[in-house]
Amino acid sequence: MDIIETVVTESIEVDETPTASSLATDKSKAEFVWTLQATWELVQTRLEMDQDFDQPVCKKKKLWETVAERVTAKLRAAGSKDVTVKAYECDLKWRNMLATYRKNAERSKRLGAQSVHWEFFKAMHEVLGKSREEIEAQRRSKLNGTKLGKAIASKRPPQDVLQLYMELQERKMNMWAQQKALEERKIEAINNLARAISSLSHSQNNSFQLPE
Repeated sequence: MDIIETVVTESIEVDETPTASSLATDKSKAEFVWTLQATWELVQTRLEMDQDFDQPVCKKKKLWETVAERVTAKLRAAGSKDVTVKAYECDLKWRNMLATYRKNAERSKRLGAQSVHWEFFKAMHEVLGKSREEIEAQRRSKLNGTKLGKAIASKRPPQDVLQLYMELQERKMNMWAQQKALEERKIEAINNLARAISSLSHSQNNSFQLPE
């Protein structure tokens, strides 16, 4: 079993005010050491919460605090009593692992899965490598048998709704075309009547003219 270690150094009291460089050094000395066991705990915890992180609106800071608390609890339960993992350390470590995962995923596409030997790849790829279609299929399968799933299934399928919409639009277009044709015929009849009246009026005016 791997032992989780944190680097602890003895501080020396001095009269001088600490400089920025000394503060940065002290922070780096207290940084958490990611062993194989701790990394596995992070991977499993983060993947279990992947749907929470994938929500359109979520507070990532709060989620990473939850990850850190769970990882710390697991490590302490395993025997590392004095270990405390911070949220920013989990976030940073996960970002680095994501970069490594993406490189291995590209390698897997080019050369096949057998070419990847990174110990965390399989676990991460089972969650992160799923396509949107697979995720949607899983979501629908979970709904089957539930009241919500039955309600959705009882509704008209999307393709039927689209077909009905197109038929209604076509009917509207046909009605509009018929109305337009009717209006054009009315206008033509009015114009013909106007020309007839004008012609009749002109002929009457000519008949009443006296010869010179």
